[in-house]
Parts: sequence; C-alpha cells; structure tokens
Amino acid sequence: MKTRQTDIAIIGAGLTGLTAAFHLVNKGKKVLVIEKNNRIGGQIQTFEEDDFVFESGPNTGAVSNPETAELFTALYPACEWEIADENANRRLIWKGNRFRELPSGLLSGLTTPLFTFSDKFRILGEPFRKIGSNPDESVAELATRRLGKSFLDYACDPFLSGVYAGDPMKLVTRYALPKLYNLEHDYGSFIKGSIAKAKQPKTERDRLATKKVFSAQGGLSRLTDALAATVGKENIVLSASFVTIQPVENQWKITYTCPQDKMVVLASKVITTVHAHGLPELLPFVDAELMHKIDNLRYAPMVQAAVGIKDTKGLRFKAFGGLVPSREKREVLGILIPSDCFRGRAPEKGALFSFFIGGIKSPHLTQLTDVALTDLIVRNFHDMLKFPKQLQPDLIRIFRHPHAIAQYEQSSGERFAAIESIQKQYPGLILAGSIRNGIGMADRILQATTISKEI
Repeated sequence: MKTRQTDIAIIGAGLTGLTAAFHLVNKGKKVLVIEKNNRIGGQIQTFEEDDFVFESGPNTGAVSNPETAELFTALYPACEWEIADENANRRLIWKGNRFRELPSGLLSGLTTPLFTFSDKFRILGEPFRKIGSNPDESVAELATRRLGKSFLDYACDPFLSGVYAGDPMKLVTRYALPKLYNLEHDYGSFIKGSIAKAKQPKTERDRLATKKVFSAQGGLSRLTDALAATVGKENIVLSASFVTIQPVENQWKITYTCPQDKMVVLASKVITTVHAHGLPELLPFVDAELMHKIDNLRYAPMVQAAVGIKDTKGLRFKAFGGLVPSREKREVLGILIPSDCFRGRAPEKGALFSFFIGGIKSPHLTQLTDVALTDLIVRNFHDMLKFPKQLQPDLIRIFRHPHAIAQYEQSSGERFAAIESIQKQYPGLILAGSIRNGIGMADRILQATTISKEI
C-alpha cells in the first residue's frame, strides 16, 4: 500500500473535475484527480473516423457566462474554441411530416404553423398575466399558463427534450430553468424581463457571455485534453476502483485500488463530481437518510448515434438541427447537424448528424440492440431527413448513456438542502457535478471555477 499527500483530491476527471483542477493548479495548489475509467473527459469524447469528427457525448455548449469564455482564453493556444456558424441560429421543429423552422421574430411568430391562432395572440398578451403562485410549478404548467398549449407542445416540450431529454410536466421551473423563473418573478413577465435585462448596463466582462453556441476546434476532447495537460499527467490517476472517502483527524483519507497497487491519499479538501448514485459507496460515513435525498436523483437514459454521409448529393439543411415534440410520437428526440455549425466535421460534400434516442419518456428505446437501433436510425434518415432510399449512411456509431442527464424535478430542493447540510457537517468536503448548479457545459465550468475560487 502506498500513501500520497496532496492539498485537494478531486474524484472524477470529467469537465467539472478537470476545470477545478486546472484553476487550483494555477493557484499553486497540489491536486490529485482520481478517475474510475481508463480515460479522462467523462461524457466528453471525440472520435475521428473516415474524415468525420464526431462526439459520443455533448456536441455543443453555450457561452452563457464569462467564466466559459475566460477558460478558453486561458487555454489558448492548446485549445481554441469554435463559435458555431450562423446556421446554428436556425432551429427546426418537427410537425406533421417534416421539420419546420422555429420562429425567430414577431413576423415569423405570427405566421408559423407551429402555434395555434389563439396562442399567437395569447403570446402577445404575456406581459399582462399574473405571476404564478406555485413555487414548484412545472415548466409545462408555466408555459401553458403564460403562453398556451401549442407553445408547450411545439416549443417548450421539444426544447426540454433537447436540453434534459426530460418531461416538462416533471421538471420544476425554478430548478430546471431558473433564469426563466426569475424573469417572471422579478419582472412580472418573460417579455418585460427580457427587455429590462437587455437595457441593463453591461461591463466588458459581462459581454463575454454572448450566449453563442460553441465547441472546440477539432472536437470537445481538445478542451479536456488541454485542461489535463496543465494539471499534469502525474496528477491524474485513471482506472481507479473501489474508491472510498473517510474523514480522519481534520483531513480526508481517500483509498482506491489501481492496476498496480492499493493507494491511500491524504488531503485537506476533497471534491466529488460523480453521479448521485455513486455517492453512497464513495461516502459511506454520511447518514443514509440524508444521502437518499441525493441519490434518488433521476437520470434520463440516452442513446446518441453519430451518422455520417460522405456525399449528400446536394441536400443541405443549414440549421443547428431539429427537435421532435412528444406529441408527434417519433422514435427520435432530435437530430443535430454538427457539420452545418462547425468546420471539418464531415467531408466537403458530406454531412454529420447526431441522433438522440430515448430520454425520460422513451427509455425502452435505449434497450434496443445495436441492430434494431441501426434499423431505426436508417429508417428516420430517410423519413425525417428526406434522403432518397438509394443514399445510405456511410457511418453509424452508437453510444449508450444509461445515466445521461440529471433531472431537476420536485425533489431537487431536498437534494440541494442535503448537499448543503453534508458540506456544513463535514468541512472540506465539496459535493459538485450535475447534482447541483445546472447540467450544461457552461454550468459545469462556472461551478468548477467558483469552487476553485472559494478554496
């Protein structure tokens, strides 16, 4: 058994853990990152095959806070971000038998076939509606109350499928979409709040949060690779099994087994970034009843498939991608088009798509065999993307994520309170990751940056 001393131990080498480690190392702290898998990156992983560059996990993020922009600046030139082409501004929604463009302004909003005539006028009256009184109001209830049922069906529902792969009736607004919740409760209306916030003076740093869609040049693994390079290979342990944490004499004792030996790490602080279901085994000293308020977090299962075609024969979409409302009862949640947004993702005449299948509403589809999933993908490649039968995909790669996306449902309030209680009870222990503070890439970067500043 070998023993190692460090300032901060971080459990998990995904985006949250690596970003926190990056900032802490730059502050002169001794850091050790411990990862159970044999690679870094967590759900982020980029592949290159047959002139296609594709992701097995997240495809994009949004520059929703200055910390995200500042991280890429700090990593340059080892990693350079890529802001999506203007095609990314065009979003599609499936209705009937084809994709239709999501409105981007007042005129398109009044003429779109996505919303009913009455709801179009209902949207115009949104600034004059009363503020909701239910703090646990679901996103579906909020959208219907303020904007109408068709807006729920053809804007809110597919949007939440794209972000959470979730059920708008289960996702609670103040947890899942806190900015939207605050617009109503701080300003009385989404529209009035958006106008007021647009008029607020912004600092140069505030302007870094452009809300634009981003990736990294060459794929998102370039981001995690650049973070790891700064942290140092010697400070990252891979293939660590049976990891447990125990408080011992004003410090933390982390034990794990690696292929070579059994290890003990002593640290003044420890940051966990693992999924909720991994916490009971990792933190056996925490009261089981308190822990259950965290580990009961539900995750949406997901299948993501990279689908490439080397020559589209001129068929182009010029869009970020298309999302599918639940009421349309299709087999896919959505289809993104990375090659329309970023350079070098497909051959010059070709295209790269990301199919998303499963989620909270259709978990059974994630249990299909690869053969059945391939059939499903090819069928929708023709039916939804309208490729003629003689054109077949040149690439199909299937990735399964049983615990893809945390669901911020009604239990979230209890979960956040339990996390805070545990951290107060055990100073030096920090519970991080998508169990709190949001699920997007920018959320992960912001959380990790904030934690590193507070240490």
